[in-house]
Amino acid sequence: MRWWLVAASLWLLVVVTIAQARNRPHNQDGEIHRGKRKKDGPGPGRTRAGRSRPLKIRLVPGPSMAVEPRENQGKTLVMKSYKNLQEQHSSYNVISVPNDPGEPVTPLTQEEIQRILWREEEEHREEEERLRKKDEARKKRRKQRKEQAEKQRKIVEGKRREEEKALRLQVEKEEEEWRRHMAAEEKRREEEERRRQDEEDKRRKEAAEREAREKERKLEEERWRQEELLREELLALVEEEEEEKEKVEEVWLRGDVFEMPPKEPEEPEEPDLLPAPIPRPPAATEAELKEMEAAEEEAEEEEEEEEVVVVENRGGLPPGCDISDVTLTCDNAKLTYFPPLSIPELKSLSLEGNNISSIPAEAFNGIPNLEWINLKKNKLTSNSIDAKAFKGLKMLSRLYLDGNLLEAVPADLPPTLQELKINENRLRRIHKNSFQDLSSLVILELEGNLLSEGNLDPLAFAPLIQLSYLRLGRNHFRTIPQGLPISLLELYLENNLIEEISETAFNRTHSLNVVSLRHNRLDETRIAPLAWFNHRNLESIDLSHNDLYLVPSYLPKSLVHLVLVGNNIERIPGYVFAHMEPGIEYLYLSYNKLDGEAIEPESFFGSYQSMVELCLDHNQLIAVPSGINEMTNLHFLRLNDNSIRSIPDESICDPNHSGDSTMVALRLENNYMDPQKISPTAFSCVRSSSSVVLKPQKTK
Repeated sequence: MRWWLVAASLWLLVVVTIAQARNRPHNQDGEIHRGKRKKDGPGPGRTRAGRSRPLKIRLVPGPSMAVEPRENQGKTLVMKSYKNLQEQHSSYNVISVPNDPGEPVTPLTQEEIQRILWREEEEHREEEERLRKKDEARKKRRKQRKEQAEKQRKIVEGKRREEEKALRLQVEKEEEEWRRHMAAEEKRREEEERRRQDEEDKRRKEAAEREAREKERKLEEERWRQEELLREELLALVEEEEEEKEKVEEVWLRGDVFEMPPKEPEEPEEPDLLPAPIPRPPAATEAELKEMEAAEEEAEEEEEEEEVVVVENRGGLPPGCDISDVTLTCDNAKLTYFPPLSIPELKSLSLEGNNISSIPAEAFNGIPNLEWINLKKNKLTSNSIDAKAFKGLKMLSRLYLDGNLLEAVPADLPPTLQELKINENRLRRIHKNSFQDLSSLVILELEGNLLSEGNLDPLAFAPLIQLSYLRLGRNHFRTIPQGLPISLLELYLENNLIEEISETAFNRTHSLNVVSLRHNRLDETRIAPLAWFNHRNLESIDLSHNDLYLVPSYLPKSLVHLVLVGNNIERIPGYVFAHMEPGIEYLYLSYNKLDGEAIEPESFFGSYQSMVELCLDHNQLIAVPSGINEMTNLHFLRLNDNSIRSIPDESICDPNHSGDSTMVALRLENNYMDPQKISPTAFSCVRSSSSVVLKPQKTK
């Protein structure tokens, strides 16, 4: 369609040109008068630039074709198609239209016309090809745009899916966090409810205790009042009896002298009508009787004075308290308040097992010379102990607060304190100032609390420059606490959650001698090689009831006493004790999983001269481990409760050893041996045959 439109447009242009030429006036030579026109160039057919102008043509009707009226020609030619023009071109004379009006008009030949038509067709084809290529390019661009759009759509779709996935994950995460938050909130509410209930129960209990204390106090006061009344009544009664006695004696004395009836010789006496006389010394005179009465009165006054002295010496203590020399003991006396005491010479005070819930500031004003206070198993809280309660005690060296309700270490403890025990309380945090000014403290026990490495300040032990003995068992530690005192000699961390021992755990404690880590979660891979390898003073380590599968390597060089009872130990590596100086002496491996391949020939290398006690009982051994017969200083050996079936002659005792017998006790019961088949020389190193326990044995 496009080439036809182009052709029609071209022919329309030609027709319009011819119509305009016919309407113009002609000159004498029959040429169209074009008017004066300045020439474009140096000659006809040239443009201003000197190039040839395109050839102009005109269609002139031939001799055989009628010329239509001028007014109808334009319309007729416009409506014709290119095909009709091709069929009818032979009826026209095609002449070239010169660029210069002065040039003669010459008709074109048939070949020139054909060439022109071919050229036009070629141009049409080129135009069509160009349009086709353009259309193809446009289609290609459209396809590319479509592909690009499709790719972009896929990218956008992928991003959208990723965003949806991320959003879904975010929503799921938020839902999970919300659920956790709700669970935590629910747990928190439950804990708050439980705490509130506990506090309510505590308040009720405290109210009941206060009521009971008040009631008990009232009863005590009533009892004391009644005792006082009874004492007064008793004294009054004694006085009345004495007065009556004196009155009767006075009456009889007077009657004996003045009121005796006169005797009549003729009539006998009538003793039944007279009152019976009060017995008295037969030869006692009146002066002697008065002296006796005075002596009795003095004795009664002395007894009364002794009673008063006894009461005064008790210092107003309630029942259940005993005082001996400078020690006052009120254990389990059901006291509900700190007793007001005024005994300056008192040195020791024990109030264990009572219901004391507070210590006022003036509690120790009357007993300022105390050296030891025992307040175990009471109801003391951190808020119920006055901040200045212990401040006035200038000689206090021991303070026991076990089994109370303390959540923090009491403030302003005396600097003279040497021993402090706060076991079985509710300590939740140890601040860096908790032990301030306690530079004389030697023993500190904080077992059975709620402590962990998260609530124990690393600087808390810094003031304790003389601390030697520290117990932190039954808490919630997962690692060795930081900041241990340099002076520490013994450290006890039993029943915690300790899982690892880092290289820096004991860096500062070079004087450490004893470490107890029983009942924790240690295994041999979580003990750093240099954790305690170079400690020259560490002699005793207790790692019983942990998760060990091997005897740990890199043990301290100075180790003497090693306890590994109740683990899962399956093997004793070779040369594990070889580096120790002077050598390990006490090794306890009871209740493990040692079997026939667990002990290598080099396992005990380095301990042959030093081993004194070796316990391998309650394992799975099928024979006596090698190396035992080389232990020349072994005193006690336990191999009971294994699966040993025979005792070779040289497995326990070395026949070539010429020294004295060193073995004191040997236990082999509960194995699978036949005692009748054991050679007597197998126990030649045992001092006494009665020290060898062989029975009972298991049946096969």
